[in-house]
Amino acid sequence: MSEGRGNTRISSVFARLRAAGKKAFIPYLMAGDPDLATTGERILLLERCGADIIELGVPFSDPLADGPTIQAAAERALTAGVTLQKVIAFTREMRRQTQVPLVFMTYYNLIFRYGEERFVRDAAEAGVDGVIIPDLPPDEAKNLLRLSGQSGKKEKKERLLDTIFLIAPTSTKERIRTVAAACSGFVYYVSMTGITGSRLTIDRALQDHLALIRQATDKPVAVGFGVAKAEDARALGSFADGVIVGSALVKKFHEEPAGAERFIKELREAI
Repeated sequence: MSEGRGNTRISSVFARLRAAGKKAFIPYLMAGDPDLATTGERILLLERCGADIIELGVPFSDPLADGPTIQAAAERALTAGVTLQKVIAFTREMRRQTQVPLVFMTYYNLIFRYGEERFVRDAAEAGVDGVIIPDLPPDEAKNLLRLSGQSGKKEKKERLLDTIFLIAPTSTKERIRTVAAACSGFVYYVSMTGITGSRLTIDRALQDHLALIRQATDKPVAVGFGVAKAEDARALGSFADGVIVGSALVKKFHEEPAGAERFIKELREAI
């Protein structure tokens, strides 16, 4: 079992950054693209370059939110034989080398087949800090929320996994309150209607919607989808608590791995 989770690694990171007046850099990797050994090397590289939290995709054959770049990465990982069980075991091994917060981004079918209770127990014991499930709305996640929420004796409650749900640009005030209430760790704001890798537009509507989220919760808000370059990250970092970079980084690692470190450092500096 990893460190006590009454105050989770994720909440500790945001508290530290907030006290320092800084924002979180949250890069995304597809676990097993092209193999788990390389994924481990990239996690350590990201940590060295200043990643605060790392989102780790679990490959799935029928994603809903992922664009072509991440879909292709998932296909490469699936071809390499990567499964949810293997990603959990991989995380357990990585905990010998790093304590950077790791958040699984996966789909509910995998967790359903694995078993919710078994998943929460095994993931927490392996050192997974949180989970993002794009196709599981909080209304349907009551059992997962219960299992993830608290464990241990009465006098020493510990959170097993932070549960991070998505708020979209189309979310109403009521929906924002519902989703934010179910989140722990941070709230994930999707910057656009569409899939990962789409073109980002930073406009007044995006800022207004973030303001609505701020009115509904004091939890940190991280923004993802469409962050392709340092300028995007800098702009989002000016009014969000964290910036999530997915497709652009996956593409860089796949097409130009020699330039990945420089790209990561540019993003970190911008945020």
